[in-house]
Amino acid sequence: MSAGPVGPRPGHGEDPHDPGISDEFAQDEFAVGIDIGGTKVSGGLVSADGTVQQRARRDTPHRSTSPRVVENVIVEVVEELLDAHHGSAPVAVGVGAAGFVTADRATVVFAPHLSWRHEPLRDALSSRLSVPVFIDNDANAACWAEWRFGAARDRSHVVMVNLGTGIGGAVIAQGAVQRGEFGIAGEFGHMQMVPGGHRCECGNRGCWEQYASGNALVREARSLIAAGSPLAADLAERVGEDPRALTGPMITQAAQGGDATAAELLAEVGTWLGVGLANLANAFDPGLFVIGGGVSAAGDLLLDPARAAFARSLTGRGYRPRADIVQAELGNEAGLIGAADLARLGDEDD
Repeated sequence: MSAGPVGPRPGHGEDPHDPGISDEFAQDEFAVGIDIGGTKVSGGLVSADGTVQQRARRDTPHRSTSPRVVENVIVEVVEELLDAHHGSAPVAVGVGAAGFVTADRATVVFAPHLSWRHEPLRDALSSRLSVPVFIDNDANAACWAEWRFGAARDRSHVVMVNLGTGIGGAVIAQGAVQRGEFGIAGEFGHMQMVPGGHRCECGNRGCWEQYASGNALVREARSLIAAGSPLAADLAERVGEDPRALTGPMITQAAQGGDATAAELLAEVGTWLGVGLANLANAFDPGLFVIGGGVSAAGDLLLDPARAAFARSLTGRGYRPRADIVQAELGNEAGLIGAADLARLGDEDD
């Protein structure tokens, strides 16, 4: 199996958006996509046009459990989906997980919220499911889904940034996921933005995700509440003055309801987002940035400040085209849709 970028099958031309990419699959053929989140393992039967036909979900095992336990959960989800589909076999199974995945999509080198360390997950699952299995970084899977079926359709160079508790990312260029030499391209959240800044879980200081993620948003809001700031009175009322009860969606809801402080907190995160995107524009020169993840639900409350900061920070502004910055379209199912579609297209390498 090759370790290069994943793209269209030979014989279908250079544009994977061409309907011919899935013509060889009958209408009743499908792939299974699995998205392993911090709290849930979500699965779906996904058709060649990106439609999710069936869904199943389990709780994500605690990180202290053995790799075998996590494998068991994945197998349970796949079996439930197949039972709902009268036992028909999928053409492939794709699994998306946060962390480092080797470029051949076989081994999870490191998964932050699981016990996987150099785990040969593809082979372990393939032997149990008796179908081709492909493993991928969850951001790669989500980006692929948005490029094939969502906000990035018909764009040739795309960078996706997922804002959740941290920041994940992915790059697609000319129809291929750019994985890098070792499979860990796209870990944008750990670009150093502020030397000596906030300590990151990775061990470094000043990482981008310490300023432009859901955790950053909540940290700043909780700090205001804990300090008794009158600016945070409305937010404090929402959580009974217990800052630990505050969540990112609460802040977004408050901002959407007219809370000026909540809107300002989102704007601050958006500003840091825009500065980071300007750095990525210098590195990758995409035509489009797609912003996904839970924080992106804030829409223009987040993206308008990001666009403004991006315009201010972009090198050579006024002399270069400016990339568009848009919200992702496929929501929480982007990861499983992309994992399934990449698996469907990836079995040419077997």
